[in-house]
Amino acid sequence: MDYFPIFLRLENEPVLVVGGGEVAARKIELLLRAGAKVSVVSPELNEELAAKANANEIEHIAQEFRPELLDGKRIAIAATDKHSVNAWVAHQAERRNIPVNVVDDRELSRFIVPAIVDRSPVVVAVGSSGEAPVLTRRLRERLESFLPQRLGALAKLAGSLRDAVKARIANPGGRRRFWEGFFDGEIAADVLAGRADGESHETRERVERTIEREAQIGDRPGEVVLVGAGPGDPGLLTLRALRALQNADVVLYDRLVSHEVLDLARRDAQRIYVGKAAGA
Repeated sequence: MDYFPIFLRLENEPVLVVGGGEVAARKIELLLRAGAKVSVVSPELNEELAAKANANEIEHIAQEFRPELLDGKRIAIAATDKHSVNAWVAHQAERRNIPVNVVDDRELSRFIVPAIVDRSPVVVAVGSSGEAPVLTRRLRERLESFLPQRLGALAKLAGSLRDAVKARIANPGGRRRFWEGFFDGEIAADVLAGRADGESHETRERVERTIEREAQIGDRPGEVVLVGAGPGDPGLLTLRALRALQNADVVLYDRLVSHEVLDLARRDAQRIYVGKAAGA
């Protein structure tokens, strides 16, 4: 990885944007959706940003950039049409250990802004390390059509149930089985399709019955799944093989299994190498 993917909480955090044009406006819109307190440094603002400043949605500092304006900021974004100004902003931010993004300049940026699919609280970010922004935009368009619009409602329902599930199902493995069954089951399908309201009393009762059934089952014997990895191309795995890898607690593998296939297993799954070798 050229960049470490991370989601940063910016609610009520001070952010500095240098630039008052269309490019800056796009970044500011995302920052406001994340709840950031945005200060914009620019002698002039375009019509959209001027309206936001008049509505007190952003703070407008009507002057040229000065380094001390960075003090106390969580992140900075340079979005002017002058390379020298953007480079100066990046240099001063680096001196203060403030993460900085310079729009359309990967070399000057400490972080990049990915293409985003927003199904809050579910957010999917797609990046190409700045190599192919048009490709990431195309991927985002495909994800937009693939991910249900009500995915956020399902996530909020699951979040409201976490404490109850943890209290009723003591075993971590049992809790994982419950959540896997829940997201693959009828309740989730109904919420995603709009047939059920995740906040309704009826839906909560259905979920309560599901939790109770799982709690009564308790510990269950595990199972062993043999997955053929084929020639090592992860794109050739069957859907059932992929599901088995992503559900496994332990993965036993030998030298014929590629790293690309192993990367499809759950991040917290235990991996045990069991390959044979001559003389061993």
